[in-house]
Amino acid sequence: MHKKNMGEIATSNRQITLFYSSKSVRAKQTLAYVKAEGLPILEIDILRAKLTGTQIVELADRLHLKVADLINQEHPEYKSHFEHHNFSTNDWVKMIQKNPEIMKQPIALRGDRTILVETPTDIIKI
Repeated sequence: MHKKNMGEIATSNRQITLFYSSKSVRAKQTLAYVKAEGLPILEIDILRAKLTGTQIVELADRLHLKVADLINQEHPEYKSHFEHHNFSTNDWVKMIQKNPEIMKQPIALRGDRTILVETPTDIIKI
């Protein structure tokens, strides 16, 4: 099967890559669930691992979203710093890099599949 090179984010069919915020309750619940199920996982805490612009764009592409749609505009950190604006993709990328907690997460990747985890059990879908 021809595998399309998706860029900077290496994925495997044998493990789940989870981009998450260590401050997020949903992310903590998802990680606990994954570990309880014994699923192999690569954890990437977006608050510690600085995402590159390419990675942010790639995550949006994999989710079939615009980078702007990766922003949780309801997050208090977003509301305290920003108004609702129409920024360029580059501006949104920089915003996520400076304030990673405003990025919607957790995002789970496995092989060619990518999902935004709404509830911890969503991880089974991948």
